[in-house]
Amino acid sequence: MPHLHAHRRRRGLPAALAALVAAPLVALSSPSVTAAEPAPESAPESAPLAASDFRGVNWAMPGDNFTDDAVVPEGLSESDSYDTVRAKATAVYDGFRSSIGANTVRLPINFDSYPGTAWGDAYAGAVDAATASGFNVIISMWEGESSNGRIDDMAGFDAMWDAVVDRWGSDSRVHFEPMNEPHGYSAGEWADIAAAWIADRPTVPRERIFVSGHGYNGDVTSVCGDSRLDGTYLSLHLYAFQFGEMSYDAWRDTFDSRIGDCGSRTVLDEFGAPLDDGRDYNDPDSGDNFVRYIRAATDTVRSQGMGAVYWPALGGKHTNRPDHDWYSLYALGGSGTDLTLTLRNASIVDRLHHAWAAGGAQATTPSQGGRS
Repeated sequence: MPHLHAHRRRRGLPAALAALVAAPLVALSSPSVTAAEPAPESAPESAPLAASDFRGVNWAMPGDNFTDDAVVPEGLSESDSYDTVRAKATAVYDGFRSSIGANTVRLPINFDSYPGTAWGDAYAGAVDAATASGFNVIISMWEGESSNGRIDDMAGFDAMWDAVVDRWGSDSRVHFEPMNEPHGYSAGEWADIAAAWIADRPTVPRERIFVSGHGYNGDVTSVCGDSRLDGTYLSLHLYAFQFGEMSYDAWRDTFDSRIGDCGSRTVLDEFGAPLDDGRDYNDPDSGDNFVRYIRAATDTVRSQGMGAVYWPALGGKHTNRPDHDWYSLYALGGSGTDLTLTLRNASIVDRLHHAWAAGGAQATTPSQGGRS
């Protein structure tokens, strides 16, 4: 999500990662699970996914993922072991699947959160749990609070990604997004960095790579038109707060202008709106700008055959509410590894299913505590 940066301390490379809104509210519980061994099994080779096959959510840390320290998604703790992270994550993914039918999770990393760092070795359990649960994973790199949208340690950046690719390069469910919201670069500069990332890692199939649109991921037309990036997925972010109020048609025009003819390669892997105040995203005649925006976003995804990954499922900014992001899809409950999720808004699930139908997904009714 676009972010206003504060002063940042420099650091070296580490030494070594509603609700069912209708009353009564029902938590979607997942059982405690037994963690597997740390070493993941390689996923079998499979045909490349269409962009529309990515139907999912972002799992973020409280306060957003722009941090100068380890990035720790909500529900996890930096003191957790690999086995504990994997058990917690399995419970969370079970909730994502049973409540909305998600098949994709987007996870953040940074210089303090990748394999070979103290937290990253434990945090790897979140990726391994996802692939073991049949989820697609998009691993995206966030820079720190005051990076101004640029990579402040290129050697560290390369070392981080080399470690990530070494860990999951053989797992076909894991996808790599070299940088989230590279807004400190011009469109041309960013395309050069993305092309260099690809060239430096020739073993990574292009269909396992997500190239961010330039700026705040806000326009994919330039990266789509760069032949050096052919065969990759493209990552788009658009939010209502970045613009003034618009009609539904103006929102559709805005999305279309940022996508061009590139919808079949594009995943809208960040978009969101308030979910904790009873807005009805199913109302086609709403005078609410957020409702018009969400309806335009999901209609665009469906009509262009795109993928969609909501921001956020858990975590995110505490700007409008003291203890949660008002865009967050779930309230987190439970304890230990027996975590529970409660949906904040049922109508947004209908809109997600509408968007995901571009990939042939079957709409499912949120479960009353059951699991699939």
